[in-house]
Amino acid sequence: MHLPCIAATMEPGSVENLCVVYRSRDFLVVNKHWDVRIDSKAWWETLTLQKQLRHRFPELADPDTCYGFRFCHQLDFSTSGALCVALNKAAAGSAYRCFKDRRVTKAYLALVRGHVQESRMTISYAIGKNSTEGRTHTMCIEGTQGCENPKPSLTELVVLEHGLYAGDPVSKVLLQPLTGRTHQLRVHCSALGHPIVGDQTYGQASSQEDQPFRMMLHAFYLRIPTCTECVEACTLDPFVPTLDACWSPHTLVQPLDKLVQVLRAAPDPDPTEGGPRPCSPSTPLPGPGRPPPPPAKLPETEAQRASSLKWLSEWTLEPDN
Repeated sequence: MHLPCIAATMEPGSVENLCVVYRSRDFLVVNKHWDVRIDSKAWWETLTLQKQLRHRFPELADPDTCYGFRFCHQLDFSTSGALCVALNKAAAGSAYRCFKDRRVTKAYLALVRGHVQESRMTISYAIGKNSTEGRTHTMCIEGTQGCENPKPSLTELVVLEHGLYAGDPVSKVLLQPLTGRTHQLRVHCSALGHPIVGDQTYGQASSQEDQPFRMMLHAFYLRIPTCTECVEACTLDPFVPTLDACWSPHTLVQPLDKLVQVLRAAPDPDPTEGGPRPCSPSTPLPGPGRPPPPPAKLPETEAQRASSLKWLSEWTLEPDN
């Protein structure tokens, strides 16, 4: 069931203003507020998504889990948008297998610094952990000093609009991660020279007074084709002048509604036949050129298999053999 929802505004999050955009017997998809953690055991974290869920749906909390709810994936603290919650072990396991088999479609909206000249591109910088002192909580691209264990990473970028944010040139873009590295979209945009507006970790250094009220990255669209239902949610666009007067678009490059139609129409693959991922490079978003194919999927290592089995033992009825 798809539910109407008012887009997040400049108001801070609260325990009452949880926005649900999809609900079924097995899943919820919520529109996470910016600057809200998913969960935390720290006493000073007065607001988390887990607390919002307990407040809104106390009857759905599962005492057998650490936080009461099974989050199918992650969103950064500063990122808003669609996040899926499984309501039982079987549903969590089925969603996990979709993520593991790379059959999930995700698309993000962002405001990035500068006017991106190419209307569409595929960003392919490998991403690794930053071992530089004072930056060990961050990621970096291959070739950067201190970059450890870089892995192939692909992001598809489509420019939607050019405009100004608080008088500075910015571009509104749609981002599709074709791999799932930590901070991938933020690192890739920064590596292009177009960091996300409000990203204090990977963006341009400036005084606190010059910083916008949030990081301008939003999980806009999500589709998880589980074996029992297709969980699909499209949130409202938070980056519009009616919600943020600092954003003033002046040039339309690609209409967002056209891209949404492509996302919705892309076929879901047959998991038993290993078909193409939804909206993978075999079904590209409109725009000039085509991205290169994603790197070949490497065989699962013993360590990865052990990690998967450990996860499945907590979240699902029975692990796959």
